[in-house]
Amino acid sequence: MGNIIMLPIGYVKNNVSEKKYTAWGDDISSIILKSEYCTGLTGLEDFSHATILFYLDKADYIKERHLQRRPQNREEMPAVGIFSQRCKDRANQIGITSVEIISVSDDKLVVKGLDAVDGTPVLDIKPYYPVYDKKEAKVPEWVDKLIEKYF
Repeated sequence: MGNIIMLPIGYVKNNVSEKKYTAWGDDISSIILKSEYCTGLTGLEDFSHATILFYLDKADYIKERHLQRRPQNREEMPAVGIFSQRCKDRANQIGITSVEIISVSDDKLVVKGLDAVDGTPVLDIKPYYPVYDKKEAKVPEWVDKLIEKYF
């Protein structure tokens, strides 16, 4: 299979200039859409949450360092594979986060809790459907410890 080409529909605008591991929960971000996608926001104001798919353009995946590692490089965390984590340094630099919608306007979606830095390219926006997205799920104990200060 050949290359997959995706183009951003917009960009993140916020006050987060550096990558970080925790404290994303109170961050407010605007997703500024390119003009050709603005009418795609119609109806999103009726939802409380959305899922944002974005390109981790500042990530730096190095197979030997990231394919298996300790989450957030914390010594108390177990060494696990990249597909058992949600870290930023991934083979395909794709990020995905469900966020609270603050407001929707003609060319802008304002959200809370998006773990992306200023200028991050946004690939897609999907409404959060609890029937699809909320599942009773099992996670290892270390995930609860890892996420304590994330949001």
